[in-house]
Amino acid sequence: MLTVAQLLEPLSRHRTDEVVVTTMSVVRPWGLLSDSDLDFASADSAMGHTADLALGIALAQPSRRVVCLNGDGSMLMCLGTLATAVEVGATNYILVVCDNGVYEITGHQPVTASGQIDYSAMAEAVGFRTVYHFDDARAWAEAVPALLQESGPTFVHVRTEPGDQGPIGRRPEEEARYLQHSLAEWSGIMRDALVAGSSGRT
Repeated sequence: MLTVAQLLEPLSRHRTDEVVVTTMSVVRPWGLLSDSDLDFASADSAMGHTADLALGIALAQPSRRVVCLNGDGSMLMCLGTLATAVEVGATNYILVVCDNGVYEITGHQPVTASGQIDYSAMAEAVGFRTVYHFDDARAWAEAVPALLQESGPTFVHVRTEPGDQGPIGRRPEEEARYLQHSLAEWSGIMRDALVAGSSGRT
């Protein structure tokens, strides 16, 4: 089982111009590692639809890889996204399920059937081109460079330890820059970066 830091650090180190969409427990930790205009915090509403949002970005930007750092609870709420990603042939889509077994930022309520659901098997069953499962930090760190170059859709299931993140807000006091702006403001910042073909600040 990985800590959130062990999950995110190799990804931040090898990430180049990929869009990274985060939700729930990884929003703040990722925002402290990365300061790119191509990061997007999907934690305001529509719980469970982060994978959908990231897939939409991938379809709109077919020449750029999109990494979705989704939660297990969020994934469980919208399993149909798995089939959709395969149906539309999103070769630039990398869906990472960070499985900590709880709804961390809303109070650590247990995710239904946690530990029983095989997310990797689901992804394989609907036809994801590449499927990974990691519960070892070293194996994950070694795999990241090649994983970011895969022709997808790519699915990654990572077992992570629960953290202590509380409710997320958009306010100036937040350390992560993408939480210091309103959703509308940050959407504009990210749109401009995509149009310019720039990774913004890193």
